[in-house]
Amino acid sequence: MGRGKVVLKRIENKVSRQVTFSKRRGGLLKKARELAVLCDAHVGVVILSSRGKLFEYCSPRTSWSELIQRYDAISNAQHQETNHDDDQQMSVEIARLRRECDQLKANIRRQTGEDLASLSTEELDNLQKQLESALDKVRDKKMKPCLGGTRHFLI
Repeated sequence: MGRGKVVLKRIENKVSRQVTFSKRRGGLLKKARELAVLCDAHVGVVILSSRGKLFEYCSPRTSWSELIQRYDAISNAQHQETNHDDDQQMSVEIARLRRECDQLKANIRRQTGEDLASLSTEELDNLQKQLESALDKVRDKKMKPCLGGTRHFLI
């Protein structure tokens, strides 16, 4: 016979809450001991009750200070590794954006007639076509109001 699903919310009844805390605390500490013995893991568990009582477990052959030192060393190393990866990704992105910015600046200089010496004949032809197309669009836009007004007169 299976148990029903437990709804995770605060137990309102004070006595039931204390009984549940006591049973679950014992189960958690038992699991910590089993994990330490069966898997030769270094385990540390700290539980503070709502009344301020301290319950703790530290695996055999390990002191709390050793466990905390190992935790600090590992978490600091992981934190530094993560920061290094983030820094590398940011450097790559900055380099990419700088190249893109330089390309855009070079395109603007070419379209304004500067820095044309470095272009090949084919690139100059493409630039000329782009500029002629842009000029045609400007002329069309400029002539549109004039044509709109004359159409009424022609019809």
